[in-house]
Amino acid sequence: QVQLVESGGGLVQPGGSLRLSCRASGINFNVFTMGWYRQAPGKQRELVAGITSGGITNYADSVKGRFTISRDNAKNTVSLQMNSLKPEDTAVYYCKGEYPYAAGRRYWGQGTQVTVSS
Repeated sequence: QVQLVESGGGLVQPGGSLRLSCRASGINFNVFTMGWYRQAPGKQRELVAGITSGGITNYADSVKGRFTISRDNAKNTVSLQMNSLKPEDTAVYYCKGEYPYAAGRRYWGQGTQVTVSS
């Protein structure tokens, strides 16, 4: 059974920081491309950051220089360090794992709420 479990969301003031973590089980984590997505009320889900099995990263323009994605293959964990948070970063953040060698083989976590407000 595949599970992706996010943690670390919460309420933070503008300019603050949060660290999200996603622990995966039931997959060969080392070969999966991992990503963080977010969905704000009334908006489509969007990619925030991704990291390949080889450690290549990509970021949405809106978070470049503020967010950092990383992975620990020994712990089957992908993390998102979020600094200089803005109110527009408020959303539900989802972890996604995608097997790069078979189309359609992807898994989602349940999401964790991040609220940036004073």
